[in-house]
Amino acid sequence: MAQGKVLLAYSGGLDTSCILVWLIEQGYEVLAYLANVGQEEDFDAAREKALKIGASKVFIEDLRREFVEELIYPAVQANTIYEGVYLLGTSLARPVIARRQIELAKQEGCTHVSHGCTGKGNDQVRFELAYYALQPDIKVVAPWRIPEFFTRFPGRASLLEYAAEKGIPVVQTAAKPWSTDENLFHISYEAGILEDPSVTPPRDMWKLTVDPEDAPNTPERISIKFEKGKPVEVKNHNDNTVVTDALELFTYLNTLGRRNGIGRIDIVENRFIGIKSRGCYETPGGTILRAAHVDLEGLTLDRQVRAFRDESVTPALSNLLYNGMYFSPESTYLLSTVAASQVSVNGVVNLKLYKGNVVVEGRYSETEKLYDMEESSMDVQGGFSPEDSEGFIKIQSIRLKKFGQSVARNGGKF
Repeated sequence: MAQGKVLLAYSGGLDTSCILVWLIEQGYEVLAYLANVGQEEDFDAAREKALKIGASKVFIEDLRREFVEELIYPAVQANTIYEGVYLLGTSLARPVIARRQIELAKQEGCTHVSHGCTGKGNDQVRFELAYYALQPDIKVVAPWRIPEFFTRFPGRASLLEYAAEKGIPVVQTAAKPWSTDENLFHISYEAGILEDPSVTPPRDMWKLTVDPEDAPNTPERISIKFEKGKPVEVKNHNDNTVVTDALELFTYLNTLGRRNGIGRIDIVENRFIGIKSRGCYETPGGTILRAAHVDLEGLTLDRQVRAFRDESVTPALSNLLYNGMYFSPESTYLLSTVAASQVSVNGVVNLKLYKGNVVVEGRYSETEKLYDMEESSMDVQGGFSPEDSEGFIKIQSIRLKKFGQSVARNGGKF
């Protein structure tokens, strides 16, 4: 019985290949959609595979530029970070992937969309909240939440049996006891041996970056120029390379970070769905950019604006991105405040990249003058009278004196 037309977010791997064939078994016409967000993938081979196993159409969409310009750079402006460690690489890619999937579903008259996300993870939430915000009446098929599917396929062995039965090509590679998700911003590793949080990731797990111990012994020195909080130029002082195009700039920072062993983390995080999860991540270019941007704000951003943004906007936006709420009224509002806060973040940061470290070696701005060398100097007064500090201290001490008196009256001690 015909069930309608479904657009499947397809990776070409075992899971989504089996899902594609299973959906056809259920009576759907299946169209496959692959989003190029910078992962290392043979897209032509994936297209051929999807057509071979029954997809009526295959769409391969290059979303790298909009991923960088619309998601990564605003996240850099906001210094987004989840639980103080994770730079949100997986979360940031989902809005552009979901948005294009819905656009194609509308274009092709699809009644349903589908994905291969598990029933325990964050991504099912991120994709589906995006789907419903972008097309409220869309129907979602989530096989890993359908009992008929997940009881039939309790593990990899059953998926491999099904693939053999249905003639689904499976590329035989050396088994890696973990799963990965990769895009231009980062790569994640989870599951398998990593589910024991005490297990040290093996050296051969890390794909993007060289081990910091094996990174070059000569530091690599670069400068990053920002305009309104977004990077507009990278200059490598070792070889005089200069990059200005937004996508090329970020790709180049990835290259620098990878060869200098920058951007590895290993954490236990709290998933939105309520389960703790151990994840390992490599975010080479993003780690460099965040360090430079945070530093430049110290020179160019008003103290109170920075404090409000850091206390209220950055953590709230980071949580919204992690939880899949990019297409929400609160996210739209917060992103507009981020843009407003970045008008003065213009200047250049000098960095040393060395064996896994990003070291700031100086910064300057030709347009923003919040920092005054004479005013800050310990050697000249620079228009600031030390006598003014006495009144400032007296005013600040009023309530502290009263608090001290109260403590003394009640026999207490600090």
